[in-house]
Amino acid sequence: MCGCAEPLCSLRTSSHWVWSSSHPYCPDQEQFCLCMTEGILLFSAECSPFCFKSRKWKVRLHWFFQAVLLVCGATGFGFMVASKNIKEHPHFTSWHSLLGVTTMAATVLQAICGVFLLFPKLISTRSFPRLRLYHATCGLLAYLLATVTVMSAMFTDWFQASVTGTVWYVFLLLPLFPALVVMNQITSAFLPKKKITI
Repeated sequence: MCGCAEPLCSLRTSSHWVWSSSHPYCPDQEQFCLCMTEGILLFSAECSPFCFKSRKWKVRLHWFFQAVLLVCGATGFGFMVASKNIKEHPHFTSWHSLLGVTTMAATVLQAICGVFLLFPKLISTRSFPRLRLYHATCGLLAYLLATVTVMSAMFTDWFQASVTGTVWYVFLLLPLFPALVVMNQITSAFLPKKKITI
C-alpha cells in the first residue's frame, strides 16, 4: 500500500503541499516498522534470512536497520510537523501523535543504549550483561509501543474515512502478528529457562 502511493507525497495543491493527507502513504512509516521488526528478528535463527551470518554480522545488520529506522522516523516526524505548521493546526493533540513522539523518544534512547553495547569499553565489563538484558527488554517495550502507535493510527479520522468494514479489522489486527513473534523471540532468548520436574 505504501510503496504504490509514493507519488502522493509530492502532490501539490494551489495553496500548499499536501503532506497531511499523504502522511499514511509515505514510505517512511512502512520502512520504520519493517526495519524495527527485521532489526530485532535477525537475531533469531528461525525467523531471519540472515541466519547464516555470524553474531558480529548480525550486530552490524541490526545497527544498519536501526539507523535506517531512526532516519525514517525522523522523516515522518518532519513531514508531520511541517504539515501541521502549514495548516496552522495544533501539534500533538491526538493519542496517535503523542504515542508517535513517545515511540521516537524510546527508539532514540534504545539507540543510545546500543552505542554502549557496541563499544563496551565505554562502560564497565561487569555491567555489560545487565545492560544487554535492559537493551533487549526496553527494545521489546519500544517495539510494543510502536505497534500500539500503528494501531492507534487506525482510529484517526483519515483512516476511518478511507478504510471501513471487515478490512478495517484486518488492518487493526495485522500489527499484532509480528509483535507476537518479536515478543516470543525476545522472551525465549532472555528469560531464564527453568526445568519443570514432576
